[in-house]
Amino acid sequence: MADWELRAATAADLEEFAEIRAVVMRADLERLGRYDEHRVRQRLRDAYQPEHTWAIEVAGALAGCVALRPAGDAYWLEHFLLAPELQGRGIGSAVLSGLLERADREGALTRLNVLQGSAARRLYERHGFTPESEDEVDVYMVRVPADRAHRTR
Repeated sequence: MADWELRAATAADLEEFAEIRAVVMRADLERLGRYDEHRVRQRLRDAYQPEHTWAIEVAGALAGCVALRPAGDAYWLEHFLLAPELQGRGIGSAVLSGLLERADREGALTRLNVLQGSAARRLYERHGFTPESEDEVDVYMVRVPADRAHRTR
């Protein structure tokens, strides 16, 4: 696995994150007939909360981002983006594991949505996410904290 780290995101990271999002999501959005070069960036700009976001750096260079936004008794995992050339190297899995440990310590559910047909869904399923609902574009998934999942077995 490549040398990576998380650092707190800042307002200054926004445009680089928006560009990474446009690259990462293009193929899936085109497959769904929903790619718009302006909207793909603007959706991140509109929802960006640096206080809940981390930059993913690989070998000292910005490679992606991830947000874990508190929402009542749960967290929303959002804007989980990693440059395509770095996918499949275990970085995303390691980042996700660390964030889920935090949710587990707090006994909180973690929710997310992933585009229909996205390869990212397999990553989420490997980490215990299960579908809650779906529509023609998104699959909404939830993960029960590890300690609660073990008690229900």
